[in-house]
Amino acid sequence: MPWRKPFLPAPVARADLERRAYEVWISEIMLQQTRVAVVIDYWNRWTAKWPTIQDLAAAEPHHVLAAWRGLGYYSRATRIHDAARLVVADDKMQGMLPRDVAELESRVPGVGRYTAGAISAIVFGLAAPMVDGNVLRVLSRQLGVYGNVKTDRTTIDMLWAAADALVKAVARDGDTGSSRDEQPPVSDRPGRWGQALMELGSTICTPKPDCAQCPVTASCRAYAEGLALADRSKPARVPDMEDACTLCESFADSEAEPAVAEKPVKKGVKQGTLSAFFNAPSTKAKSAPNLASKPTQRQMETIVEHARKFPLKVVKKAVREEDTLVCAIRRADGCFLLHKRPEKGLLAGLWELPSKILPDGAQTSSARVKMAKAHVAGLLGKQARLVQHAGELGTVPWLFSHLKLTMHVHLFDLAGPDPASRGERWATSDEVEAEAMGTGMRKCWALVQGHGVCA
Repeated sequence: MPWRKPFLPAPVARADLERRAYEVWISEIMLQQTRVAVVIDYWNRWTAKWPTIQDLAAAEPHHVLAAWRGLGYYSRATRIHDAARLVVADDKMQGMLPRDVAELESRVPGVGRYTAGAISAIVFGLAAPMVDGNVLRVLSRQLGVYGNVKTDRTTIDMLWAAADALVKAVARDGDTGSSRDEQPPVSDRPGRWGQALMELGSTICTPKPDCAQCPVTASCRAYAEGLALADRSKPARVPDMEDACTLCESFADSEAEPAVAEKPVKKGVKQGTLSAFFNAPSTKAKSAPNLASKPTQRQMETIVEHARKFPLKVVKKAVREEDTLVCAIRRADGCFLLHKRPEKGLLAGLWELPSKILPDGAQTSSARVKMAKAHVAGLLGKQARLVQHAGELGTVPWLFSHLKLTMHVHLFDLAGPDPASRGERWATSDEVEAEAMGTGMRKCWALVQGHGVCA
């Protein structure tokens, strides 16, 4: 990965540290919701075009959106650009991202808890935790926490606290001169540790883990529990109430239990399933699972099946479905009308072919045509008498994380000239092709092109 470079130990030139912080920041934002293989090319092209934060701050917004084209979640690009301008213009920062996690979160738009930790640890060598979804899964298994790591704030905060303790311990390793109350020494250890945990979660400790290849099974509670389950010859005793965990949910009876519906978190005892293996005061040392010996194939299957339970699987909310009209309005000179989306919300600030959400009742072709004509008439005003509906070109399905969208594409021909209103503009086919649109809208444009209307 091109953004992974050697740590810059002090003393280091300000320009070099400034650029390193910028490069890591861009990579971390791009990697949100996007695969590494996709990000590499985008990151290389981005840093070649804007090698410093000052270069990015001076860029035009439409150029930034164009460079982001295809990555999705376009608000990330807008926030990066806004943040770059702020950091460069700020009297204190003057182009240098802050070292401290709290300051990064509070002063740099779009930088959250994870990104702040990554910049602080990787670039500045501070003992800051880096906790993404992969790390939450690793720590859930390492600590045997059978909880909801998506929305349960108690579980999430506990795992973040564990990550914080771990990175501080790693940063202090071998340092006997400082007390536990002091901040650990600056080094490359925090960054290397955080990236190693993420890589472990993305390659071995995946949702379907390869426990046989894991280098940290000796400290993994889920692994030890799985081995104990494989060796168990009789049912475990019912634990005392004081042995039960107040954080974890109860296991289902089946080893391959389905995901559970999300529910409000209740305080108090939740489950004691694990206590029978690890917390029973009467348990003798000789009954503990032997972690040093290599498990048999049967034992490993049980271990993996048990580890797969962690963290708690929560049923995803049903994705909302929506139908939308997309109206390609072609002027006599071959230009198309583009509409700018609101600056906030889904696909904020992007240009698109004019669109309108369909009500639930407009499911027939005739109903859609009628509504499309009414929508275009509203857009063109007095010029509406000169427009003709050329046909419905087809549909484009598109899926967002929270929305299943079906776009019905209609073509209209405008016989006369029409000045664009505020938030609109006319664009040639080449200009539309070069525009930074959402991927779904770009597929609608491809449908228009496919009908030979852009010649």
